[in-house]
Amino acid sequence: MKIMNKIEYIIRKIGRKPMLRQIAIIAPILVSFIIMTISCDHKSANLLTLKARFQSELDMLHYQYKFPGATAAYILPDGTIEVIASGLADVELEIPMTPQSRMLAASIGKTFVGATVVALAQEGVLNLDDPISKWLGDRPWFSHLPNHNMITLRQLLTHSSGIANHVDMEPFIHAFSENWHSTTNPFPPESLIAFVLDQPPLFKAGEGWHYSDTGYILVGLIIEAVTGHSYYEEVNRRFLKPLNLTLTTPSDRLELPGLAAGYMSPDNAFVLPPKTTLRPGVMAWHPGLEWTGGGLVSNPKDLVIWAKALYEGHAVKGNYLKDLLQSVPISEDDSNTRYGIAVAIHENDSLETTYGHSGWIPGYCSSLRYYPRYGVAVAFQINTDIGIVDGSTQLFRDMENNLAKVVIKQENRRIKNNH
Repeated sequence: MKIMNKIEYIIRKIGRKPMLRQIAIIAPILVSFIIMTISCDHKSANLLTLKARFQSELDMLHYQYKFPGATAAYILPDGTIEVIASGLADVELEIPMTPQSRMLAASIGKTFVGATVVALAQEGVLNLDDPISKWLGDRPWFSHLPNHNMITLRQLLTHSSGIANHVDMEPFIHAFSENWHSTTNPFPPESLIAFVLDQPPLFKAGEGWHYSDTGYILVGLIIEAVTGHSYYEEVNRRFLKPLNLTLTTPSDRLELPGLAAGYMSPDNAFVLPPKTTLRPGVMAWHPGLEWTGGGLVSNPKDLVIWAKALYEGHAVKGNYLKDLLQSVPISEDDSNTRYGIAVAIHENDSLETTYGHSGWIPGYCSSLRYYPRYGVAVAFQINTDIGIVDGSTQLFRDMENNLAKVVIKQENRRIKNNH
């Protein structure tokens, strides 16, 4: 009876909204309440599929936090994949989010950068512990780079180079706010490096940790210098095509088919419009400035496939995981998190060890996590950064923990039954 009362209240509350909006709001809530009702009976709960419980959890998070929309996926040890969606891909046009919707993956793209370098190391093309002067020393700006004569390639990849992050610097923020209207990329790679030149290092190379997109831009230049190909050619040839990641493409242009609109605060630091798209699949500002700091538009289905291949040792030929997971502490105050080559390694009391990466770019937030004990990966993307980038809500943490627990609970049950 209480469930029916809640449903009636919700129907009355949204009754004046346009019909498509009513459907987008009420349908997942109805499903969630039905599932919750069935779950009260332990025998009936066993009839629910994992996908239904996963969908119910995402719908409840959508109802609780009222973000525009999200997509999420998981992959199981046997390779089974499910991808779901909730909410709207475009609020104004009332376009539903679908399992095929794409969003900017932001810094999750670094995992492809790191894998490319590790592959080149496995092939003997480069050495991770060589100084970066070996490849970049002839650039006219190189001697103005903080710690230029001390930094190794591995230190760039683990954010232990002592180079600042241009994204956080006031001159870059001002320049971006002044130039985002450009229909071409206003910040090619070497122009981004210019923001940190002649700045004092944050610490001696190898003796600290500071997240730096600038460091990964330098890595991109090294990849292209070593291979003679563009970074995107390398990542497509090595990973996107072989793994059939058809929903993942470079975010190097304004038109990105299937892209959901992203939403941010009207008073965002970059003075960007609060909606990322001009019309479906067309960005209002050029995302190409991210390049090897992220640089991909993707979907959780592709991301979980990628995580399983990467962290189970199948993405690159050879025994590369030792290099990938060789890590440094991110802080003296956080003994539970370390950072390897484009991988955050978390020790979590409830979920144990996880490998993965998160991503933020104005209007979009993404998460990718692999759980080695269980052989499963979970990923999600949200088309807003409101309440996330400023840390004012627990949305992102709740999404990571709650969705993963649904899948891991199922795996625990399977493991117990097999024993």
